[in-house]
Amino acid sequence: MQADDNALAALSQKLRRDSLLSTSEAGSGHPTTCLSAAEIMATLFFREMALDARDPWRPGTDHFVMSKGHAAPILWSALKELGAITHDTSTLRQIDSPLEGHPTPRVPGWVKVATGSLGQGLSAAMGMAVGRRIAGDPGRIYCLLGDGETAEGSVWEAAALAAYYKLGNLCAIVDVNGLGQSGRTMHERDTEALCGKFRAFGWHAIGVDGHDLAALTRAFEEARREKDKPTAILARTLKGKGVRLLEDKDNWHGKPLKKGEELDTALAEVGAAKILFRVEARTRGTAAQRPQPSGEALPPPPYKMGEQVATREAYGEALVRIGTLDPRIVVLDAETKNSTFAEKFKDRFPERFVECFIAEQNMVGAALGLAGEGFVPFASTFAAFLTRAYDFIRMAAYSTPKHLILVGSHVGVSIGEDGPSQMGLEDLAMMRAVMGSTVLYPSDAMSASRLVEQAISTGGIVYLRTSRPKTRVIYGPDEQFPVGGCKVIGQSPRDVATVVAAGVTLNEALTARERLGQEGISIRVVDLYSVKPLDVATLQRCADETSSVITVEDHFPWGGIGEAIASQVVAPRLEMLAVRDLPRSGKPAELLARHKLDASAIVEAVKRVRK
Repeated sequence: MQADDNALAALSQKLRRDSLLSTSEAGSGHPTTCLSAAEIMATLFFREMALDARDPWRPGTDHFVMSKGHAAPILWSALKELGAITHDTSTLRQIDSPLEGHPTPRVPGWVKVATGSLGQGLSAAMGMAVGRRIAGDPGRIYCLLGDGETAEGSVWEAAALAAYYKLGNLCAIVDVNGLGQSGRTMHERDTEALCGKFRAFGWHAIGVDGHDLAALTRAFEEARREKDKPTAILARTLKGKGVRLLEDKDNWHGKPLKKGEELDTALAEVGAAKILFRVEARTRGTAAQRPQPSGEALPPPPYKMGEQVATREAYGEALVRIGTLDPRIVVLDAETKNSTFAEKFKDRFPERFVECFIAEQNMVGAALGLAGEGFVPFASTFAAFLTRAYDFIRMAAYSTPKHLILVGSHVGVSIGEDGPSQMGLEDLAMMRAVMGSTVLYPSDAMSASRLVEQAISTGGIVYLRTSRPKTRVIYGPDEQFPVGGCKVIGQSPRDVATVVAAGVTLNEALTARERLGQEGISIRVVDLYSVKPLDVATLQRCADETSSVITVEDHFPWGGIGEAIASQVVAPRLEMLAVRDLPRSGKPAELLARHKLDASAIVEAVKRVRK
């Protein structure tokens, strides 16, 4: 059964009490932002949402995203009161407790994405809503934001796309308490100003008193009736509501009350509500069965040795080849689909393609939301533009997604005439730094296609680096590319150096090997298709046998292939060829030569290390 108004009022006070107690016990936390949201959380969890306290994954139920992650204490309190978790809320922020200071999936199912870096929750919620639509699941997605985080551009990226896709199954609630961390928020408590913004972005917007249970209930009912628009409920509240010392007072953000008189007085004001209430499990209807891979054997990639094919094009081919047999695959792209070749998938499976337009932060957040719904999302754009979304990528690592595959194309100076604004030259460093990430860098179409397969089977956050120029296919269809491996191309006891390359520089290294061979100088070439993790054993053996290692990368030296090898491989001599000067427009061959990444530069480097 649902809670009546008296029960909801008591529950609201109990949530306030728990939030005060848990933060004071922890000696840290954000009680005031919990107090302002008490009626919102009580109405959501004990009246509005369709839930099964025993099964957060149950099809047809709703899901909640706490975008204003610093209000985690009241989420833990609501889940405990619901009977969804058994953990003692007094363990908040303790090192052995899953009840962390901001929500993480250490509370599995009830938290699908980590939040706390503000402005990200709505993007993830939007992705979940898209996933529910694709899966035929009638469950709704609710997302609670703080009014301060609506200053983040990513919120409006998500708002624009949610309206574009007419996500009537998405409801955002903004806690408009008017106070941020260090002062008043942009619109303070002006809900009509925020309603105007959401309406301008195509949302149905409702302004309410966020402490009025009946008004909140009516707003949620109205939101459910809106089928073709997402709804934003702008709830006017008081930060610190219910405690005179805190209510609408500045300089209390992130400060718990001290045990003793300060806390005791606050607890007396909120009361000692004793209520035991359980919400009966319910769904919003029957959900279709979630998609699963067919289990059929994949056909091999369609390439022949000697063909000239760009790895970015092979990526698009692989999506279609694999996606035909795996309906979990959903592809997102930031309006670069005709350059990343994600358009191949869109043309074949439009219902599983999400055009995110030029909004990379939201694309990554939405992909993470889709991952939380059990899909295998691929999100692609130019590698240079993924830097805009790095905070989303960083936070995704703390969400520990089962799958999240990011694809950066147009990497390095080899893209040519478009110039430095379009050149991905920092992406390897960026993605290597992400906790638990896998970084793959194919050099030909066959390896690119096979590495898409590997990205799916590897799981977690995977970055695939694809190149713009066409390169020669050097591998046959039976070649395998396990993550953590590399390919040693040609080796002999006479090798004087090991040249490690990937992407377009592998072809330059192979050309250099041919030229040096004509002069009687033997080298071995390593195709480092797996940048993280590295095949340290093979690389160390090559370093031991040849004494000299030369790395060649179309990337800045900082955090790239050379530094990755230097951190794990001991070589008597290591030379790194990388982009060390400010790049400019030019033809790809000219730029590779200018930055000393071409075959001639590799030949010179080999001769230097022989001296």
